[in-house]
Amino acid sequence: MNTATALLTESSVELRRRIGSKEISPVELLEACIERIAEINPAVNAVTATCYERARKEAKAAEKAAQKGEPLGLLHGLPTGIKDLEETGGLLTTFGSQLYRDYVPAQDSAMVARVRAAGAIVVCKTNVPEFGAGANSRNVVWGATGNPFNPMLNAGGSSGGSAVALACDMLPVCTGSDTGGSLRIPGAINGVIGFRPSPGLVPVERRGLGWTPISVVGPMGRTVADTCQLLAAQAAMEDCDPLSYPINPLDFAVPAACDLGSLRVAYTEDFGICPVDKPIRKVLRDKVAAMRHLFKSCDEVTFAEFKDADRCFDVIRAANYVAKYRDAYEKDPNTLGANVRANYEIGAKMSLADMAWAHLEETRIFRRFQQTFRDYDVVLAPTTPVSPFPWSQSYLAEMDGKPLNNYYHWLALTYVITLATNPAIALPCGTDQNGMPFGLQVVGRFRGDRELLGAAHAMEQAFNSIDALRRPRPDLAKLNKPTPELKSIVTHPPKL
Repeated sequence: MNTATALLTESSVELRRRIGSKEISPVELLEACIERIAEINPAVNAVTATCYERARKEAKAAEKAAQKGEPLGLLHGLPTGIKDLEETGGLLTTFGSQLYRDYVPAQDSAMVARVRAAGAIVVCKTNVPEFGAGANSRNVVWGATGNPFNPMLNAGGSSGGSAVALACDMLPVCTGSDTGGSLRIPGAINGVIGFRPSPGLVPVERRGLGWTPISVVGPMGRTVADTCQLLAAQAAMEDCDPLSYPINPLDFAVPAACDLGSLRVAYTEDFGICPVDKPIRKVLRDKVAAMRHLFKSCDEVTFAEFKDADRCFDVIRAANYVAKYRDAYEKDPNTLGANVRANYEIGAKMSLADMAWAHLEETRIFRRFQQTFRDYDVVLAPTTPVSPFPWSQSYLAEMDGKPLNNYYHWLALTYVITLATNPAIALPCGTDQNGMPFGLQVVGRFRGDRELLGAAHAMEQAFNSIDALRRPRPDLAKLNKPTPELKSIVTHPPKL
C-alpha cells in the first residue's frame, strides 16, 4: 500500500488530527483524493461537478494556517463532497434536474456555509436522483451511480453519490439529506454511516414548508466518530429554519460514552406494516442472534401505531411536492421526471381534509412511538427490505410477488421513522444473503441524538471483533475499469 492510498483509508478524525499536528499537509491529502476520484469514479459515477483549482488554492491556505499554528476548525483541510441538492456558491448545482443543468449559485446554503466555516475544502458535488425523489441515484444530467460492491446494482439514494464516495475512500467527508430514508438507505447498502438527525438540529433553508419536519440535512461518514465530527460542524440554530433550537454543536463532536451491557434493546423486522423480503427478515434475525449477548436485554417488539403510516406519509410528502413544484408542473410537466410528477399529482388530488387527517395521524404516531422508550433505549430494524437491485430498475415495484403502492413504498422501513421524527442511524452490520452490505437501522429516543450516536459507536466497536457484524469494504481493485452503462441515461452533459 503506497503512502497516498494509506492516507485515504484513515478516518476523517485521524486526518484532522494529523493536519493539526503538521504530520500531513492538506495539499497532500487533496491531491490524493483527486487522484482516487480520477481512478475510481469512472466505475461508480458518484462525483459530479468538481472545483479542483479552487480547492487547491484553499488547501494551500489551509496548509499555511496549520503551519503558523492558527486556530483550526473541526474540518480544517479535509476534502469534502456536497450532495447535489445543496446550493454551493460558485459550483454547478443541478439537483439532478434538466431545469438546472447550468445553474451556478451565487452563495452557499446555510449548511454548506457552516461546513466551509469549519475549514472543510469543498472539492465536488455528489450524485442524486432528480430533486432527491427516490432511492436510486440516477438522473438525466449525470447518469446513475453504481454500488461499489457491484456497479451494476443500485447505490441507493438520494445521498447515493456521497455514500459511494465515502465507501471508495474518494473523500473523507460527505454531506447528505433525508426525507424518506435518503441518508440511511445509501449508507446501509454501501457499508457506511448515514445519520438522520432530529429535525432542527442541522438548519435547512430549502424546505419550503418550514414547519413540516420530514426533510432534514445531516452527516455521513465511514465511522460513527467521523459522522459526529461532521455533525458538530453542521449543527446550529439558524433563523432560516423555524425548527431550529438552541444547542451547543460541540456536544456532538465526539461520541458519548455508552455501556452496551446496560442497553435495553428492542428489535422488529417490519414495524408491523413495512414490506420486507423473506431473506432480509432472516438476515436480521441472524444478526440479532450474533449481537444480543452484548446488551442488557434484546426483545422482539410489535408495533400497532404505524398501521396508517403509508397513507400519512403519502399525504405529507405530496404536500411538500405541491408546494415546491407547482409552478414548474403547470408550466410544463414534461420538464419534471416521473417520480417528481407522481408526487405532485398525488398531492394535487388531495383535499384540506386529507392534510388535516395526515397531521393528526403523524402526531398520533409520534406520541405512541415515544412510549416504546419507556422500556427500551434503542430500537433495531433493517434499513432496507431487499438486497440491492440493478440500478437500471428505477425502483422496486413488487415484493414476494405482491405489487407495492408506489415508487417509494419499498422505503417504508425508513419513512415510518421519519414520521415519528426520532433520530436514526444506519450502521454497517456485515453482509446480507447476497454478500452485499447490510445496514442495521438503530432508532433513538426523541431528540436523543447524542445518546443514539454514543450507542451506535459502542456497537460499531463491538461489531469490529465479530465476523458476521463487521463493516464490509468494497474491493477497489475491481473498480479499475469504467462502467459506461452508468452514463447511458444522460441526454447531454451540463456545461462546466
